[in-house]
Amino acid sequence: MFSRISRAVGSNGLMSRVARSASWIILGYGGSQAMRLASNLILTRLLFPEAFGLMALLSVVTVGLTMFSDVGISPSISQSKRGDDADFLNTAWTIQVVRGLGLWIVACLMAYPLALFYDQPDLASYLPVAALSLLIAGFNPTRIETAHRHLLMGRLTALDLLSQLIALVVMVLLALMLQSVAALVIGGVIGALAKLALTHFYLPGLHNRFRLEKPAMQELVSFGKWIFLSTVFWFFASQGDKAILGKFLTLETLGIYNIGYFLAYFPVLLGMNVSSRIMIPVYREGTDSGRITRLRYLLSSGVSGLLIVMALTGPWLVDALYDDRYISSGAIVVVLSIGFIPLVIGMTYDQAALAAGDSRRFFIYNALRSTLQVLLLLAGAIYAGLIGAIVGMSLSMILSHFALIWLARAHHAWDWRHDFWFASLGVAVAWLALWLHWDAIAAMSAAT
Repeated sequence: MFSRISRAVGSNGLMSRVARSASWIILGYGGSQAMRLASNLILTRLLFPEAFGLMALLSVVTVGLTMFSDVGISPSISQSKRGDDADFLNTAWTIQVVRGLGLWIVACLMAYPLALFYDQPDLASYLPVAALSLLIAGFNPTRIETAHRHLLMGRLTALDLLSQLIALVVMVLLALMLQSVAALVIGGVIGALAKLALTHFYLPGLHNRFRLEKPAMQELVSFGKWIFLSTVFWFFASQGDKAILGKFLTLETLGIYNIGYFLAYFPVLLGMNVSSRIMIPVYREGTDSGRITRLRYLLSSGVSGLLIVMALTGPWLVDALYDDRYISSGAIVVVLSIGFIPLVIGMTYDQAALAAGDSRRFFIYNALRSTLQVLLLLAGAIYAGLIGAIVGMSLSMILSHFALIWLARAHHAWDWRHDFWFASLGVAVAWLALWLHWDAIAAMSAAT
């Protein structure tokens, strides 16, 4: 039996590459989150909650700039027939470099106005430094996307983990010396530099050169225009909560929310990383529907299981890991984990559209989801504070799933049995988690 498994995993067939790649992604993500948690536990003791609130605002801006300018280079390389062509890759890299420079310039121009808007003078000083990571990332080689395209994740995962370890060590050392949010900002820039150097010298593949080939540009723009619009809306879906709550909450409360969000969201981020890396090649190569169904159930089961653990143990986990300043994060973990379950149920469907080159429907889904999330989150924040914002965000994910069903049906990817069973599980878990932790949720709501 073991020899058969070894031969299956060791072969170069599609499902063998999927299995190996998924294993590497999970290993890499697990290692990454373990390091993030370790740094979180250390840094929350060295720094103050306000530092994490300010860092959340900086992340909103840098991530927002990245998304507002995303032209879909990575999925373009993954799905394109020219995804291994040197001229195509060099054109994509050149666009990426120019974009990185533009993002840093825009961040510098936005720093002072945003400091005034959020009434946080430190934003004006720290944002230009934090945005250097965007400039540096623009020079990352397309060998990263090539590894994703061919599901060759081993060395890339190791290099990613090493760059994150370097950033973590730098953050901790600077936090000991500076006792300031500057430790987080500078550490992020050092991590970006480390990733660039490691992937440039130790990842095999094409050495990029500046090149602008007209057919490649046309293909990238044609596919990327809808990706660009999708990621503009995806920004509001993934970062809109912090952008809005930054106006309603104190930096201390925002920092506490950010800790809870980190713990609740890491299973979702794991699932999205695995799905986005393996499902496009699986859909693109037209493997049979039975295998896709098994992959979907496996992915949904794993991520839902982690969310269930977070929903049922959130307050106890926070109490064990953090000091009393962060105790309210436990209730936030519970409510967010419940709210993320609808997102997990449909996380494999949108990849079918990207694999087929249907970035238009992908954009429509993201636009509807983001619009619902911003409106309901804002309404909840206005009428019921932090808990209202979280409930509004959760409701938007339930409603937007119907748009995802429309997208999945267009590509024959929807599985109603899968959705029914995992939705039923989600309702049961939500009831149990709320029953167990209602007092903690009520106390958090009163405190915020």
